[in-house]
Amino acid sequence: MSGEGNTEDKVTLLAPAGAITPTGPWSVGARAGDFVFVAGMRGIDPATNRLVEDDEARVRQAFRNMEAVAASEGARLTDCVRLTVFVTDMGRLRPLANKVQEELWAGGPYPPRTIVAVASLNQDDIFEVEGTFYAPFRR
Repeated sequence: MSGEGNTEDKVTLLAPAGAITPTGPWSVGARAGDFVFVAGMRGIDPATNRLVEDDEARVRQAFRNMEAVAASEGARLTDCVRLTVFVTDMGRLRPLANKVQEELWAGGPYPPRTIVAVASLNQDDIFEVEGTFYAPFRR
């Protein structure tokens, strides 16, 4: 369920079909003008709303969940202008994040990214990614 109308001069909260169901009081994304802000996405299978088991598959699913929200507003991964990644184990998970990102962005160019090690994530998860996308109303 999106906000009232899709006008250029207000913030529209996003809840596109096929997106994960939020695990708390938040929206999966928002559009503000020509930008789409995607909330932190984790490796949740949107069909079951359960975490994917394998670490690499979970990282990939998190990126795919972010991509799906952005795509609902006409943005592609190549329209990403900023990523923030949260991991619970930098040594083990940063290489997986790099591998998956290299695959999804087809070898680059890559958007600016910050990666941060955190003590824990929701539901004892290991990985989360959020992104900002440029998706002008008129292309």
